[in-house]
Amino acid sequence: MKISYKPLWHLLVERKMNKEDLKKASGISSNIVARMGRDESVNLETIVKICTALDCKIEEVIEIYKEEN
Repeated sequence: MKISYKPLWHLLVERKMNKEDLKKASGISSNIVARMGRDESVNLETIVKICTALDCKIEEVIEIYKEEN
């Protein structure tokens, strides 16, 4: 299973926000945003911070899909 943050990036575009705005609103670090940009896993606490800051559901931040071999 793989994680993608495409829903988050689309949400930011819809809200006319950039990654810097996301960092400020949620209190996450540049390192975490960089990890998410590479579709690497992050702590669930980070996802909760983002959902709280953006007032959204977890499905609007991440999607999980099967890897194709």
